[in-house]
Amino acid sequence: MNSALLAALVLCAASASSLQGAQAPAARGETVLTDGFEAAGALQAWPGGGALDAGFQSKQSLRVERAVAGSFMVRRTVPVERLRGCVIRVAGVVRAEGVSDRPQPWNGVKLMLPITSPGGTLYPQAKISVGSFDWKPVSFIVRVPSDAATVVLHLGLEEVSGKVWFDDIRITVVRPPAAPAPRTVPAKPFRGHNLPRLRGAMVSPGIDAAGLRTFGTEWNANVIRWQLIRSNSQAATQTTYDQWLEGALAGLDAALPQCRKSGLLVVVDLHSPPGGAANQGGYAAADADLFSDKRCQDQFVAVWQRIARRYKGVAGIWGFDLANEPIEETLAEDADDWHDLAERAGKAVRAVDPSRTLIVECAAGGGPGGFDGMEPLDLPNVVYSVHMYLPHAFTHQSVYSPSPEIRYPGTVEGVNWDKAQMEIALKPVVEFQRKYGVHVYAGEFSAIRWAPDDSAYRYLRDLIDLFEAYGWDWTYHAFREWDGWSVEHGADRKDSAPTKTPTSRQTLLRSWYARNKKPAQ
Repeated sequence: MNSALLAALVLCAASASSLQGAQAPAARGETVLTDGFEAAGALQAWPGGGALDAGFQSKQSLRVERAVAGSFMVRRTVPVERLRGCVIRVAGVVRAEGVSDRPQPWNGVKLMLPITSPGGTLYPQAKISVGSFDWKPVSFIVRVPSDAATVVLHLGLEEVSGKVWFDDIRITVVRPPAAPAPRTVPAKPFRGHNLPRLRGAMVSPGIDAAGLRTFGTEWNANVIRWQLIRSNSQAATQTTYDQWLEGALAGLDAALPQCRKSGLLVVVDLHSPPGGAANQGGYAAADADLFSDKRCQDQFVAVWQRIARRYKGVAGIWGFDLANEPIEETLAEDADDWHDLAERAGKAVRAVDPSRTLIVECAAGGGPGGFDGMEPLDLPNVVYSVHMYLPHAFTHQSVYSPSPEIRYPGTVEGVNWDKAQMEIALKPVVEFQRKYGVHVYAGEFSAIRWAPDDSAYRYLRDLIDLFEAYGWDWTYHAFREWDGWSVEHGADRKDSAPTKTPTSRQTLLRSWYARNKKPAQ
């Protein structure tokens, strides 16, 4: 056999072995990519440019720089077959010199992993400061959709100038795809109530008795989602958090008698968990410390045991919503991911109260895509909650900054959004519901009131039709909270007074509330 043929056979065998390995199921803790930029030709794997420079405790690292503000990235394609359905951690060490201020919060130094799938593109990335700083570790975690088509790692600068160095880049598996396990799908899912349907809204903890009476008695709603939410200036330490929580629970205690009189069941929503989301100008921040500090997780479990003791046997509470829109973008090595943390908190509640309904959202901020690959908790009496604001560019238009007017139905970011497209967006939740025989609750959904041409009404109409077809309970976001979401306010953003005649959105909600049955007193 000549040497050329032998070499070809060896190459084919190596390629077959590599392909077989690429298809093998990923294991928890497995490293699927690592690069310290030490190998000869280290930049060949990173098309786009860049240079080699002194590294972090090593000879070499990747350097990216721009003299003027703009974008410069190097990229590396990651074999998607290894990652589908996995929760992965993307990590590295980074240092920077003179990185300019970013025009938008998502710009700046980029350690980012865009993931494409038929449902759209995700852009998970590490939160990295600008300016100058010495080597520091950065990381984020993300669940890769089971139908992901491409995964490409990006390193560089976006819409800024300056220099940045990257080293010790790693992608590891935090949680592999759920292994198929025999499960008995119940003939009748647990719902935690005996009413035909729960239909209501989220409310501010500042709502008064008159507001509760209006919503429950005049509008005939039968459920509210009560936010336990703090401001940025509150709960900086464990002691102050406990003091804030006591005051927040006292407010709920005071409202419960009026809720019972008005026929309103209550979802207790821990909108601000320890180390987690705070109220930033009316909007929630990501749950950074809840997943980066194990002490916050231990306090989170203790908080739920405390709440369970307080409300054991108390009538009128439908369930405990363990955390609002959890986002596990960062995950400490010794910390639980959301599934394990929720299960641990749920078991703490069960030790006190074996029957109280637990409400669990997915780890991707509560959105429907997070149900792709999600595993149910190994606990009884659990309802699963989804929040629906897709497409975000439509529902939140001009909320954070001015944006063009967007209509529904219509094309949003290249996709034709109508009722059929919303069915596609909600498909992961429907499949989860059918696969595991669980009950689903749409805990939040809305569209900003100034969406043009009464688009918000059409969006809500189509969405509620779907919820009803799927048999889901639901709470609109929100009743007498911020006027931007209020169905009592009209389409003129400058008019902060409720309209004298009901809006089409209010009429829509009340037409559904009119069908409600009330809980037994």
